[in-house]
Amino acid sequence: MPRLKQDFFRRPCEAVARDLVGKVLVFRGRRMRISETECYCGESDTACHASRGRTPRTEVMYMPAGTVYVYLCYGMHWMLNLVTGEAGHPEAVLIRACLEAPGPGRLTKALGITGEQNREDVTVSTDLWVEDDGFLCPVAAARRVGIGYASREDQDRLWRFLLAPEPP
Repeated sequence: MPRLKQDFFRRPCEAVARDLVGKVLVFRGRRMRISETECYCGESDTACHASRGRTPRTEVMYMPAGTVYVYLCYGMHWMLNLVTGEAGHPEAVLIRACLEAPGPGRLTKALGITGEQNREDVTVSTDLWVEDDGFLCPVAAARRVGIGYASREDQDRLWRFLLAPEPP
């Protein structure tokens, strides 16, 4: 199956987040279909880690498209994000769920993804990448979750994308 290249990720965060739904996440030979994503779009997005600018933690978000950003949430759950857009502009897509693992912490645990993968490049990594097997699916947009600290405007953005059920 064709691996997604840097040009796929070097697009606006919202487009990449929508288009990742239905793709196949591969880590060390295990494959899971992405069923939910969420985008974080730069320093002006108060829900984005980079909303306070460049720090040692967020430096990875300023790297080239396709770079992996993995961070620890609540001290126990690894969160897998993929950097999007142009280098120097911090955007990333959280892989929120796969069909086989509902929830961002569950999917990293199921695959064994940890902070060791932080800063890898999914376009060239031999361990972690995303494939397009031609699967087509309807995608629904919804509000992001778990961002009560963000501005009301940013909380209300429809920047979470989910594999939608087929219409009857």
